Amino acid sequence: MSASRRQFLACWGWALVRPALWVAAPLPSARTADRGGLPPFDEWRRLSPDPILGPRGDGFESAGVFNPAVIVKDGQIVMLYRAQDRAGTSRLGYATSSDGVLFTRRSQPVLAPEADYERGGGLEDPRLVQIDGTYYLTYTGYNTKDAQLCLAVSPDLLHWERQGVILPAHQGRWNVGWTKSGAILRERINGKYWMYYLADAADRTHQMGVASSPDLLHWTDVLDRPVLAARRRLFDSQVVEPGPPPVMTEQGILLVYNGADDTLVYSTGWVLFQRSDPTKVLARCEKPIFRVEREWEKVGQVPNVVFVEGMVQRSHRWLFYYGGADKYVGVAAAEVVRP
Repeated sequence: MSASRRQFLACWGWALVRPALWVAAPLPSARTADRGGLPPFDEWRRLSPDPILGPRGDGFESAGVFNPAVIVKDGQIVMLYRAQDRAGTSRLGYATSSDGVLFTRRSQPVLAPEADYERGGGLEDPRLVQIDGTYYLTYTGYNTKDAQLCLAVSPDLLHWERQGVILPAHQGRWNVGWTKSGAILRERINGKYWMYYLADAADRTHQMGVASSPDLLHWTDVLDRPVLAARRRLFDSQVVEPGPPPVMTEQGILLVYNGADDTLVYSTGWVLFQRSDPTKVLARCEKPIFRVEREWEKVGQVPNVVFVEGMVQRSHRWLFYYGGADKYVGVAAAEVVRP
């Protein structure tokens, strides 16, 4: 188990793979929602039976390669992924792909621990958006004591300038512990930018909050409660954590999120927020749309985890990139559902 996830849960409850394209039996779609709404995707299907990236060598990615962010640049998919060495320190690796499945990695990380809030544990779980020509990277800075939501900016995805901790631990309006998983919406609403994030509630569940910013650099909690709460006896009873950056659709703001149940088995859900009010839920799936299935998703540094962090649209389908058991990277696809 990765050090920060172990503490997070305790406090609060190979060489380049060249897989053949492969399609598994589809999972049932979430055809119902709490308050109506259309299903946002067709069935999700794994594009490979094996991980598309995994640990390799004795260096910065020797223990785990997982939880990737992705974005399209110059016709290629660029992936920034969490790479962990055998000492438990995380850095961000860089890989590119033309087909979305076969990735070529750089030999060195693009971001390594430097700031005080990163030393000892490192940089974890990135998310990426591009706004007005600048790339914004949210990530978790972990110093072995606290995990906190941080931000860096770049003109090219290779050279990064840290902006520091944007939502400090233990200082929220409702959260009483760590902060993680910042998923930024590209469009302004009511003159502000919006971000969904994860924090610790007083009941020791890990729930989703929402923050706003006038400039993408300075962020403030919007509510005095979670914007999306855990639900008893469902797949998201213990963890409700933002996945990839949300996208604006005709129906509303669509956010894919990661949930964990009472046994800490992870799966994937979706929620739709109102276009004019990012705090108002219009629809939410009752059942997960993606679940642990493959052996490498069941066995790793943390068992029984599929954790989606990257999402891009290519032609007629969405591609979803996820971490498997905190050790590997996988990819799934779903057909675009037209309104």
